Amino acid sequence: MNKQEIENIELKFLTIEDYQELKAAMILAYKSMPDAYWEKVQTQSLINKFPEEQVVIKINGLIAGCALSLIVDYDIYTENHTYKDITHNYSFSTHTNDGDVLYGIDVFIKPEYRGLRLGRRLYDYRKELCEKLNLKGIAFGGRIPNYHIYSNELTPKEYIEKVKRKEINDPVLNFQISNDFHPTKIMKDYLEGDEASNEFAVLMEWDNIYYEKPSKKAATKKKIVRLGLIQWQMRPYKNLEELMQQAEYFVDTVSGYRSDFALFPEFFNAPLMAENNHLSEAESIRELAKFTSKIVHKFSELSISYNINIITGSMPEIKNDLLYNVGYLCKRDGTIERYEKIHITPNEDKVWGVQGGSEIRAFDTDCGKIGILICYDSEFPELSRLLADEGMDILFVPFLTDTQNGYSRVRYCAQAKEQ
Repeated sequence: MNKQEIENIELKFLTIEDYQELKAAMILAYKSMPDAYWEKVQTQSLINKFPEEQVVIKINGLIAGCALSLIVDYDIYTENHTYKDITHNYSFSTHTNDGDVLYGIDVFIKPEYRGLRLGRRLYDYRKELCEKLNLKGIAFGGRIPNYHIYSNELTPKEYIEKVKRKEINDPVLNFQISNDFHPTKIMKDYLEGDEASNEFAVLMEWDNIYYEKPSKKAATKKKIVRLGLIQWQMRPYKNLEELMQQAEYFVDTVSGYRSDFALFPEFFNAPLMAENNHLSEAESIRELAKFTSKIVHKFSELSISYNINIITGSMPEIKNDLLYNVGYLCKRDGTIERYEKIHITPNEDKVWGVQGGSEIRAFDTDCGKIGILICYDSEFPELSRLLADEGMDILFVPFLTDTQNGYSRVRYCAQAKEQ
């Protein structure tokens, strides 16, 4: 699917009303395994037992992928087990709320939606749920669908080692390893009918480093929001493509730490003005504004691909022939919000002819309400007070300063808003 066709991405709980669409999606995803789909009664049983971990990703309202899981008492299954064992002959009676490990029994992305990193979203959701429920970790039997090609010359162990060394491409195993899962055991006769894997599977595990051994003391659950704050070095760029390659590098890095937000600084694209050094400063900034819509479009694609909310810092933008200092919140669900710098600096006015904005508001995100004040705006307490009145949970301040005094003013004014 072309990214330009995406209007909305949603992670939703699976309902029985989704069943027919889910069945059709599974048939497409598992073409090499006939009848590899859950019956309606089995799907209803899963939803009844553990609704919070039966989730689907929908793009433009249609199912693009799915993840199904159980909570199990893992000590019972740490030795060799089969898919039938872990599901108790597909009845799911092995699920227990008193278990200690989240066990994945299915995850797939429909073929036409692959390449959008949607599987990563499903795994990230599982990890967050694991942390929320204070479980030891996640486990599942991972297929090795290319093993049948090499089975006459390699043992499963040799095959896995070659995949880890990038000598053999196994799309499933490669993806799981890249998402922080590590192989712990090779299991024979795991999934009946999985001829592509010669019915072998690799027991994959992810450890929850936040796990705390349950105690009898009362405790409250803490909500964790990870922030990726990007310190951008001003350097020459040949063109917009090179600038956005650098931006994607940072987005990739902070999303690898499962950050919920990536924050870029004010006027991070200023180096592109170099090609217009022959123009006046006022003309040069207006030429820079011509890149803004393309940058926002690219950031929106990155937010979807890397499953992260991106705050684009700020950029010049021309609206009704007037120049503004603005930024965009590109959410990972595909929606885009715009914010303006209200209080412009004397130099922005005198040198560039920038106009002050007129609208300020808090934005709803999947991590709570956030507010965004561009640089100088942080020095005016009434703005953050208005955002607080709207229920703001986190305040972001993208900034650009060229002196220690300027940096200190922004830093301490922003910190004062926390009080």
